Amino acid sequence: MEDIWAPWRMEYIERGESDEGCFLCDARDSSDDRGHLVLDRRAEAFLIMNRYPYTNAHLMAVPNRHVADLESLTPNEIAELMRLVQDSVGILKGAVAAQGFNVGINLGRVAGAGVADHLHIHIVPRWLGDTNFMPVCSDFKVISEHIVATYDRLKPYFEKCVG
Repeated sequence: MEDIWAPWRMEYIERGESDEGCFLCDARDSSDDRGHLVLDRRAEAFLIMNRYPYTNAHLMAVPNRHVADLESLTPNEIAELMRLVQDSVGILKGAVAAQGFNVGINLGRVAGAGVADHLHIHIVPRWLGDTNFMPVCSDFKVISEHIVATYDRLKPYFEKCVG
């Protein structure tokens, strides 16, 4: 059997539940985009990489305002979030040759939201054959590139993108 290394997952495993604020708000408020994996900032929303991704280049579009409910978003926030999703899909098709996408929102903890109080939209690129025996047999998923390397590869595309 071969070993699969994903050392960044240990932070997530050891952290567990936390009441120490909102990591999305921390990323929004920080000027260290690379450290927080923020790819794009707009007037009403920003785009961040999921630090604990389902697949390589898993992104999240996040409203700047800390809000949990879809119905609490303003029309401008909704429009900006959807523009980020649209731009992300277009960029990921070229940058990582994504062949399809899962785009979704988990509203509330019972719906699977890991961060239930700050709404965000998942943008998960997919490739033909990207599912295999690993999640079924061993409860592992293989991410093919280090997250910071993926950030460095994607960031120039978003710098060219006019929101």
